[in-house]
Amino acid sequence: MPDEQELIQLKRGNTKLGFAVMFKFFEYEARFPHTKSEIPKTVIEYIAKQLEMNPDIFSEYDWTGRTITYHRSEIRAYFGFREATLQDVDLMTEWLCKHVLHHSHEFNHVEDKLYQQYRELKIEPPTPDRVERLIRSATYSYEDQFFTTIFQRLSKQTCEGLDRLINQLEKDDDSPETKEILTFYKLKSDPGRIGLETVFKELHKLQTIKELQLPYDLFNDISPKILKKYRKRTATEDIRELRRHSPQIRYTLLSAFFWLRRAEITDGLIELLIQIIHRINVRAERKVDKELIHNLRKVNGKNNLLFQMAEQALDNPDGIIRDVLYPVISEETLKDLVKEFKHTGPAYKQKVYTIIRSSYSSHYRRMVPCILDMLEFCSNNEVHHPVIEALELIKKYINSNTHFFPKSDQIPLDGVIRPSWRYLVVEQEISGEERINRINYEISTLQVLRDKLRCKEIWVPGSERYRNPDEDLPQDFEQHREENYKALKKPINPDDFITNLKEEMTKTLNKLDQEIPKNNKVRILTKGKENGNGNGRISISPFDPVPEPVNLSRLKTEIMKRWPMTSLLDILKETDLRVNFTDLFKTAASREVISKDLLQKRLILCLYGLGTNAGLKRVSNGEHGEKYKDLLYIRRKYIDKDNLRNAIAEIVNAILRNKMTDIWGEGTTSCASDSKKFGAWDQNLMTEWHIRYRGRGVMIYWHVAKHSTCIYSQLKSCSSSEVASMIEGVLKHCTSMEVEKNYVDSHGQSEVAFAFCHLLGFQLMPRLKAIKSQKLYRPDSGMSDAFPNLQPILTRPINWELIRQQYDQMIKYATALRLGTAETESILKRFTRSNLKHPTYQALSELGKVIKTIFLCNYLGSEDIRREINEGLNVVENWNSANGFIFYGKGGEISTNRLEDQEVAVLSLHLLQNCLVYINTLMIQSVLSEKKWQDMMTPEDLRALSPLIYSHINPYGIFKLDMMERIPIEERQSEIENTLQI
Repeated sequence: MPDEQELIQLKRGNTKLGFAVMFKFFEYEARFPHTKSEIPKTVIEYIAKQLEMNPDIFSEYDWTGRTITYHRSEIRAYFGFREATLQDVDLMTEWLCKHVLHHSHEFNHVEDKLYQQYRELKIEPPTPDRVERLIRSATYSYEDQFFTTIFQRLSKQTCEGLDRLINQLEKDDDSPETKEILTFYKLKSDPGRIGLETVFKELHKLQTIKELQLPYDLFNDISPKILKKYRKRTATEDIRELRRHSPQIRYTLLSAFFWLRRAEITDGLIELLIQIIHRINVRAERKVDKELIHNLRKVNGKNNLLFQMAEQALDNPDGIIRDVLYPVISEETLKDLVKEFKHTGPAYKQKVYTIIRSSYSSHYRRMVPCILDMLEFCSNNEVHHPVIEALELIKKYINSNTHFFPKSDQIPLDGVIRPSWRYLVVEQEISGEERINRINYEISTLQVLRDKLRCKEIWVPGSERYRNPDEDLPQDFEQHREENYKALKKPINPDDFITNLKEEMTKTLNKLDQEIPKNNKVRILTKGKENGNGNGRISISPFDPVPEPVNLSRLKTEIMKRWPMTSLLDILKETDLRVNFTDLFKTAASREVISKDLLQKRLILCLYGLGTNAGLKRVSNGEHGEKYKDLLYIRRKYIDKDNLRNAIAEIVNAILRNKMTDIWGEGTTSCASDSKKFGAWDQNLMTEWHIRYRGRGVMIYWHVAKHSTCIYSQLKSCSSSEVASMIEGVLKHCTSMEVEKNYVDSHGQSEVAFAFCHLLGFQLMPRLKAIKSQKLYRPDSGMSDAFPNLQPILTRPINWELIRQQYDQMIKYATALRLGTAETESILKRFTRSNLKHPTYQALSELGKVIKTIFLCNYLGSEDIRREINEGLNVVENWNSANGFIFYGKGGEISTNRLEDQEVAVLSLHLLQNCLVYINTLMIQSVLSEKKWQDMMTPEDLRALSPLIYSHINPYGIFKLDMMERIPIEERQSEIENTLQI
């Protein structure tokens, strides 16, 4: 700028360059650099070039004298800033307490907000040390005020109840005297295996916490992040630590813990109820099927047998059955036919129901009165109020021994009793009067309750995952409507949204219609001679083989030669020495007493033991001098889900920063996601039997970018939605990568998934298993003759009016997903097949059909897209293949029933495997930076190159850790740094 040039021209020599660099740094950062090394070298070179000066003279610029003090004063005056005063410190502390710390205590977040506020007020911020002290002082002030406020809200009875709960010093006392007393340790424990015993234990926990009489609105004005911080702190402290706190701190910590535990236990009870109702049905069907398989021999060709019987009967109307029919169909075959009908028709259903009734009335019914007393069921939809009324009726007569409900009661049937069950529930007396069978009515009501709870049409106060679905949506959506639409990059006018989609849909259909006759890889086949609408199927030819990479085996051999049998523990250590990810592990306690170097060493050992599944006890026996109890303390105080995710994000960002574009290509904006089954202990609600893979276990859902960098992982049950996991990973990965495309297999897609992905601004690109049966939708009515080459796979037109009516509501749900106002799976529960009549679900399904049609047109028309998706999913498969190599301990089984421990094990594996990718990336770059290897590598080699190799890695043996020993990796460090700074 001219005025900037005029200001700089007054300077001479190194002061001129120094002033210019300080000036531009302040312009962008609103503060001065604290050291010369903080200024990127490329920035100095760029400014020196503009001034036609030698950049090396910047090193001569005096960093401590009067000149730099004068320059800073001059720059502050130019931009209208002033120095900070002691009064500003007090004002900033007050501002942080009021506007920032009520939402989050994460240091980096608070620091960013503080610098932003200094910039808006045009005040030069103090030094980093003073900023850190200011933030810690403000946090202390906020907490002191918070603890005092919450303590004043608690009644005397609540405080006495909290004291009683922590009275037991023993963590797990099973003596007869204390068996009925719930200790603090038991209240912290997760639910056990699905069954009545677990239900009664959880009911006892919930009753104990409810007796504390914690107000439901105690923490309504407090951010969930803050509450979870104090919950974590309480959970990691033992009884003695809790007792040492002042009353204000002790009672507030315990209140926050039990206030959240109340919701968690309620969620667990609802999950148990849903699973038990499902189990009653499944076990009954399994028992009947087992008996059926044992006794039944299936009769094939029934239509042909019926024809032969009818023909013989017509030819011999007066004949005897034994003489006429038995020669055609044997008596044994007829007996088998009768058996098969009895076991597959109404008789089969009757038999299943008899077992369900027996199982429920003699065993599972014991839980119903307790659950109905403890939980309250509500619904916002009048259509489902009959179910609520039915539950009240069941509660009223739960201790009655009568077979029927009294005639005087008004018993709701519509919306409660399924049509297929009506004949079992409604019985006729000899007089012909209809009566309601009480036990059968209870069973039917519970089955409908299960369905409605799963889609949140019925909700439970005090729950978190099954709370009022209206609370899942952003409560201030109307006040920030324009900002919300802008954040999703969607027009406010639904007509504009529809017009754009309709044009794109028509364009892609036209393009595919014109190209399909010339496409020798894709064919549209018709069934028989018919060529009508929707009667065709799609056939895609397999890919032609790509050229084999010839030099990758040589590269792996070279890496093995240079770094033979590198310890996996050294891989983890070397990554931390370069990335410093252990700095992100903050203690759950109020202060740290361990030195940084010792903490780093112990964290590395703990993460290795957890990530390999070897365990802390086994790792503690290595050659490093650390004891098991010390590692256990680090695990308890420092290693949790949030800290692990922060460390993983830091490693991913380091991988992305250090990749050389001439080897790996340009940065990617796509990732692939898929799940892998791990065996796990089954005395918990997360572990389930997997139908496809067989055996009990849990699933880990990975999001892996190109070249095997996993940006997100999550633990899920075998039956939970992969669509929810896919969306959550894209929205919450917290790395510097922008995801624009997500590759999935058939289980990770649905029409609702296509709709939400479009609204959230990224493309869902599935590899569809049942491609032959896919259909394309018409853009509008009156286009029955359009797209003649696609007629066999075209179906009905899109209902745009439905999308128009529900557009605002769809944006609201997409905003809820973007902002994370509720768990992704909780929001998507509303849009399942058990809730087909929900208008927003219908609109999302219709929008999904539009986006899926556009995708299918591109997918069928481009082999490059199909190959891109296939290669992306192959990267996930490669990632899965390395899991067993790293997670080798205890047979690769997650050997814990605690949900938190399971999540920590999964995230530790994720972190350790990303460390392997990071170091391998540097090793590969070190080799390929040599000219001999650059000349040798072909495009096919670079295309197939992956940093996820482990033939040169040793994860076994003695656990030896020397923090002073480094892995010698030669790399073009200066070139990498220059590239990063640019």
